[in-house]
Amino acid sequence: MTTTTSHPSTPPSPIQTGPVAWLQKNLFSSWFNSLLTVGIVAVLLWLFLNFWRWATTTAKWDVIPKNLPLFMVGLYPADQRWRIWILFWLLCALGGLSWGVLARNVARLFGRGVLIGLGLICLVTVLAPVPVTTKLQTLAAIALTVAGAWIGQQTGRKVPALGKWISFAWFLAFLIALWLIGGGFGLKSVGTNSWGGLMLTLLMATVSIVLCFPLGIVLALGRRSDLPVIRWLSTLYIELIRGIPLIAILFMGQVMIPLFLPQGLRPDNILRAITGLTLFSAAYLAENVRGGLQAIPRGQAEASRALGLNPALTTGLIVLPQALKISIPAIVGQFISLFQDTTLLSLVSIVELLGISRSILANPEFLGRYREVFIFCGILFWIFCYAMSIGSRKLEERLNARPSTEPRPPH
Repeated sequence: MTTTTSHPSTPPSPIQTGPVAWLQKNLFSSWFNSLLTVGIVAVLLWLFLNFWRWATTTAKWDVIPKNLPLFMVGLYPADQRWRIWILFWLLCALGGLSWGVLARNVARLFGRGVLIGLGLICLVTVLAPVPVTTKLQTLAAIALTVAGAWIGQQTGRKVPALGKWISFAWFLAFLIALWLIGGGFGLKSVGTNSWGGLMLTLLMATVSIVLCFPLGIVLALGRRSDLPVIRWLSTLYIELIRGIPLIAILFMGQVMIPLFLPQGLRPDNILRAITGLTLFSAAYLAENVRGGLQAIPRGQAEASRALGLNPALTTGLIVLPQALKISIPAIVGQFISLFQDTTLLSLVSIVELLGISRSILANPEFLGRYREVFIFCGILFWIFCYAMSIGSRKLEERLNARPSTEPRPPH
């Protein structure tokens, strides 16, 4: 008879947690990773110290507060800038309302991170070297955003259908924005030659995004159409536009269009630029949407046809919504690229943010302030691009966007 002796089992080693364990696992897991981490940290620290020394001793930041109105609205008449402030307050209130409606099911609307962010924004506003009236107007915009978010959340819980009216409210706000900026109907008219700065950059990017999105969807569907003529025309347009640089399209819009139209029928410079941006971005957006359409399994369309849906309803109700959810990262990336591409408009005599910056640098009083001006412009672009990126991630989380072939988690 054979006897077996059982050895006492040893408990598993405890899992180390905390910042020290994270650093050891991710940055100092081996001698090579430790050496690489120390070297990268040293280089980054050296760059930061040099930048901080330049920013606090050599840089002349007075170019920013002295020209802040030019950066924001360009050559817009000073006696009419109250209209821009009204538009800014309207957009902040509507943005807060949309925020509250989307977060109506959240237990705490203003969490710790949100409160810290709002506090930092208020602190920067108070400490900024701008007139007191500008500080008070900016603080009023922040208050409107917070109030709109609270009202939106409370109203959204009582009226679930309120979210359906948000899109209509934004469309109405767009029309109001054009009226406030351009004038007419009781307001003094301000020509597009006076539009400029960040206001013009945001306006042109917004209009181009709104126009290129449906056009890109139509082109994507056309390229996958069963009709040869529609498929060939869509493919020809997409490949042709993607093979031409954007700056060439902008120059053709500014130079070639006036040659074929009489003097009274020539479109405005702003309209030509928006047309060029829209046509260019629609071709790239079409490919992003087409990638999402190809990711949808064929069985989705076959099942819808078995239920009696025609091809139009199958595409509009079954295939396209799933494809757009899958394509959200690529679509938002294209929108961010479009927003950054507005800087090329300064080459065709449109004084958007970069164009007005070049005009400021041409002033003898501010010669050689390139670093200060371009760092300020870069910060503004980063703020809006990062905001779009955050909005994209929140939208993905809300829609639970993932390819339909990925297995769903069990309920």
